[in-house]
Amino acid sequence: TCKILEKMEKAFENKEEVKGIIISKCKGGFVVNVDSCLCFLPASQLDLRPIKNVDSLMRVPQTFECVKLDKKRGNIVLSRRAVIEKIRNKDKNKIISKLKEGDIVQGIVKNLTDWGVFIDLNGVDALLHITDISWSRINKPSELLSLGQSIKVKITKIEPVKLKISVSIKHLTEDPYTKIINKYEIGKKYPATVTKVQDYGCFAKLEDGLEGLIHQSELSWTKKNIHPGKILSTSQKIEVILLEKDIEKRRLSLSYKNTLVNPWDKFNKDFKVGDRSEGSIKNITDYGLFISIKNTELDGLCHYKDLNWSEKESELEKYKKNQIIKFKILEINRQEEKVRLGIKQLEDDPFDYFANKNVSDVITAIVQGTSQNGIYVNVGKKNLSILIKKNQLAKEVENQRQSRFVKGDHVDALITELDKEKRKVSLSIKALEEKMTKEAVKKYGSKDSGGVLGEILGPLLVKKNKKKK
Repeated sequence: TCKILEKMEKAFENKEEVKGIIISKCKGGFVVNVDSCLCFLPASQLDLRPIKNVDSLMRVPQTFECVKLDKKRGNIVLSRRAVIEKIRNKDKNKIISKLKEGDIVQGIVKNLTDWGVFIDLNGVDALLHITDISWSRINKPSELLSLGQSIKVKITKIEPVKLKISVSIKHLTEDPYTKIINKYEIGKKYPATVTKVQDYGCFAKLEDGLEGLIHQSELSWTKKNIHPGKILSTSQKIEVILLEKDIEKRRLSLSYKNTLVNPWDKFNKDFKVGDRSEGSIKNITDYGLFISIKNTELDGLCHYKDLNWSEKESELEKYKKNQIIKFKILEINRQEEKVRLGIKQLEDDPFDYFANKNVSDVITAIVQGTSQNGIYVNVGKKNLSILIKKNQLAKEVENQRQSRFVKGDHVDALITELDKEKRKVSLSIKALEEKMTKEAVKKYGSKDSGGVLGEILGPLLVKKNKKKK
């Protein structure tokens, strides 16, 4: 036993092969008898690939390599696979020694993956990467190759140490870029066929072996965030303009939108600021309406402050999607590609009523309605609505009641505040009464004279009302 262990120890240290017989199966592998010494053969070390008929190897002399030895425990681990790999590598070395880079050889497709193909070159595996199959782009090797197919390949790289061979099909032919790329000039228009649609753009073929990318930003002048598949489709015949060519990286940048009329150029010719037009409401947001302008490809924004001279956000509630409306063009920003529209500008500004008015002027208004805060009155021909606050309805507190006023009543009020730039105005009936009191006292007597203001103003007010009638 000691002599056998010494023999196995020597074989382990010198990586010498030993002869033995597989006598039985056990958990995780097999039991091998080497000169009456029982050793363990893991199932993974039986062969290069799984063997269906293991019984054919039982009790048949085999060659093994000792890969692990524990002298204290007396455990010895063998490998049949290591012996087979040595034989295979010797054969590989013989085959590879006969090959050199640049050789054109015949091979058979052994295995297909998404990223490449394994080719059998008379017993040696070579890798054909997906990028070496064709000068043009392909999605999967299976588009052009199939299992068992016999093909010619060119050896592009040999690694003797790692026993790896790289081959190529596309290098059997001249790079089309060296032939045809110089035919195409930047800035010129060419016919093309859409070959592939991606999220970021479309690939288009100018001719066999020559493709370029139409980036999403080069598909449409106006549709910025739309999927390329909604503009172009595979196999569609189009025209493109060559924007850029990078021969080293084998990239062409193309533009589809540059072959079309720029709608902004057309819009600038057909419209100017101040023009009136119409369109349909495309979208309603919390800050305004986006409107598709009739007979154009452009959309314009009408801010809620440009819907009505009241400039209230609630005006948005009056509009519905797809509704046809008229508007005036307020601004055309070609650089930022924006059009600003206005609906209220179709009518004169009701605030123009105050163009020739000043603070302390007296105006006549019509009661529109009442609220908790006071009364709303309309002024001018355009019925500009203004709130007269409750505390400004009368000089006397007991008369500051909204119920005193009925819709349609004519009331006189004094302008107490007027900011034409900020479109702000304040009216007061109370201030008018106070002004009239001062003027009456000044004209007819003082409070000390014992005269009663009502008796003084009474006849005058009646006289004034008669004149109005």
